[in-house]
Formats: sequence, C-alpha cells, structure tokens
Amino acid sequence: MRWTSATDFRGPHPRAKGFSQGDVEKRTGLLRCHISRVENGYTIPSLATLEKLARALDLELYPFFFAGQGKPEAPWAAPKTPKPPRGSEKAEVLTVFAKISKPNRRLLLEMVRKMVTTERRRPAAKAKK
Repeated sequence: MRWTSATDFRGPHPRAKGFSQGDVEKRTGLLRCHISRVENGYTIPSLATLEKLARALDLELYPFFFAGQGKPEAPWAAPKTPKPPRGSEKAEVLTVFAKISKPNRRLLLEMVRKMVTTERRRPAAKAKK
C-alpha cells in the first residue's frame, strides 16, 4: 500500500503479512478493485473498511491511525462507574432489567415515570399519633 504522505491511508501493508489482494478479498468480503484503489491512494477507506482490513490482517484498528511506536495511550478515558454490590436491590434490578425485551423495558420505564410523578403530586403522609 502507498503510505508516502501524511494524507495517505496509514497502516500495515497486507503484503508484509504475506497476503495477496485475493487473500484480502476473501477474508474481508471487499472487492479486489476496491482494495486496489485503497492501496494505491485513489480511495479513502471508510471506518467499516478499516475494521474489515484490521480483522483480515489480525490487527487492532489503531495502527491505521497511529504512526508512533507501541500502542498509543488514550488522551481521554471514560470514567468507570462502580457496579453496585452483589446482592443489593440495585444490582438485582439492573440484572433483571437487562433480561427484559426492549419494548417491555420502554413500557416499564413509562410506568416508573408515572409512579414518580404521582408520588411527587401526593401530599406527604401525616404521621399518626
């Protein structure tokens, strides 16, 4: 593949791994003419194409975008939300909720929303003496 300038598609060349265009075609499902156009710099590959090429070459996706040595560090990392402790009501609700079908989840969420709005409207119960 032609990786001569910063604007060219970066990534490991399939020939370096011993794959011909025909091999890459079979492994990715992409047409050989499309593979050739990407290799020769006539087409900028989509992310889906890059994913197929990465899978075919047994690579991760980052080498197509990262020119440095080693694996790049993520400049940002999504904060990990702590899981509720096992056996807690919250964990049980999340476990059951994950097993419900999408239409039923929507229905359940709507019911919970109505319950919350009803609770907000209802005056606080007076304590009995």
